[in-house]
Amino acid sequence: MATAFAIAVLLSACSPSKSTGTEAAESHEADEHGEEIPQQTTIPAKTAAAAGIRVAAVGPGEIADEHEVQGLLTPIDGRVAQVTARFPGPIRSVRAQPGDRVRRGQVLTTVESNLSLTTYAIAAPIDGVVMARQAAVGMTAAEGAPLFEIADLSTLWVDLHIFGGDAQHIRAGAPVTVTRLSDGVTATTTLERVLPGTATVSQSTVARAALPNADGQWRPGSAVKARITVDRQPVTLVVPVTALQTAKDQDVVYVQQGDVYRTRPVKLGRRDAERVEVVDGLKPGERVVIAQSFLVKADIEKSTVEEEE
Repeated sequence: MATAFAIAVLLSACSPSKSTGTEAAESHEADEHGEEIPQQTTIPAKTAAAAGIRVAAVGPGEIADEHEVQGLLTPIDGRVAQVTARFPGPIRSVRAQPGDRVRRGQVLTTVESNLSLTTYAIAAPIDGVVMARQAAVGMTAAEGAPLFEIADLSTLWVDLHIFGGDAQHIRAGAPVTVTRLSDGVTATTTLERVLPGTATVSQSTVARAALPNADGQWRPGSAVKARITVDRQPVTLVVPVTALQTAKDQDVVYVQQGDVYRTRPVKLGRRDAERVEVVDGLKPGERVVIAQSFLVKADIEKSTVEEEE
């Protein structure tokens, strides 16, 4: 992938050097304060494609009513097993370590029974990952004392903490987008339930969703952030937030006509994390830059500087 600097160089090399006097006059427009806003630039199609500039026709869409919340990953109840000794005696071998994946029936340790003086094996009762190990060769395993903890982490619970009046709007069945704080990876799921009680420490309502974890990269105990979508409202025109830039303190987008990209001031309405409503400034079907719009802005501003020199 080309760096932003390399792309800027590419645009600089391929864009027209300067506008004529007539073109310069047409390529600027006064804003509400009487200051000129740079209006357009020309970028050949091949250059735009190489720079990752993408456009799309604007049209109707939906704006989501979303609640941003924090949460915690936990193992699912009933999928955690404590492995104990059936008979007391010294441990003769240990065959699993924390982090190991084990299968049901796999031998974890052997113990010499104090009662029969014979060695017996203790096996994993479920498929899962060894979360903790207390067993060590030579120590005495007491009857019923935990030697290993095994958890099936193929699916986790996401416990999301909801505060105040937000809890009144959130119901089971709502779509949820969960984001890992460590690397920004997201996953989608659905709220399974809103727990009836209140978390004592945080005084929050807990909403719970199941999260598939086939690759094991979602780790129990990790904090996450999430967006819960409680409603979606149709709107006449939407653009992705990646289309938006500012020029002279105005919200603008860049409309493509052939190889020409023109600045278009817009009036915005409702928005969510991905989309924003356009209430004035665009017509359905107009093609707007939706990716690398900052490069188009930079090229327009560069052309303006060259014209002033």
